[in-house]
Amino acid sequence: MKIIRNIPNGIKLFRSVSIFNKHLDEITRLREEGKKEEERALLADATGQWVNNVIDIFDITVNVKGRENIPMDRPCVFYANHQGYADIIVMLKAAEGKQIGFIAKDSLEKVPYFGKWIKAIHGVFIQRGDAKAALRSIQAGVNEIKDGYSMVIFPEGTRSHCHEMGEFKAGSFKLATKAKVPVVPVTIDGTYHMFEDREIITPGTTVNMIIHPPIETADLERKEAAELHTAVENIVREGLKEFE
Repeated sequence: MKIIRNIPNGIKLFRSVSIFNKHLDEITRLREEGKKEEERALLADATGQWVNNVIDIFDITVNVKGRENIPMDRPCVFYANHQGYADIIVMLKAAEGKQIGFIAKDSLEKVPYFGKWIKAIHGVFIQRGDAKAALRSIQAGVNEIKDGYSMVIFPEGTRSHCHEMGEFKAGSFKLATKAKVPVVPVTIDGTYHMFEDREIITPGTTVNMIIHPPIETADLERKEAAELHTAVENIVREGLKEFE
């Protein structure tokens, strides 16, 4: 019954991707020609158009605090807690004007439209439960970052489906430390109300976000790098307290 109730809104969501896809040929051309700066600008514009359409369709309110903390002139890695599928939508809204790709679970690669979309925005798929494959995915992400593309990763590794959050996985922070780019902690609260509460796509969700000040990784000592996941987890967790 829940599947049937999700069909109308699911169709709206899938159709919305066409807004991004109309730019796909130009994105591909710029990528093939190595025009990375132009490609990043077009990706930011195309994803911005798509996400604003989705927000309008589903009447999502996104309140963002600290947007000035986003490094707009260089690549970075956003580390956010993961409450629900809508985290992708609100991250794109919060970072509007900046290209971002996502580290996504490999099962999403097979989802029609969205698997292709994740690849198009320089996202990387990661295989859970296979440490060697996960390391290869992280390295692929590092390569993207070194090419100037920013990434988002949800270091809990899975959705919490609620206000609470789990522990951040230390290995995910190699994405930033190996690329030597800033880590930007992000607190998200409320996205689970859009789907995970009842497993039904629910319009009218309000989401609150905090973009925390970036943490430089280029000159971190070994001990600081080893403790980075704990420091960022604590920052994000403290942010959640503001929404209790």
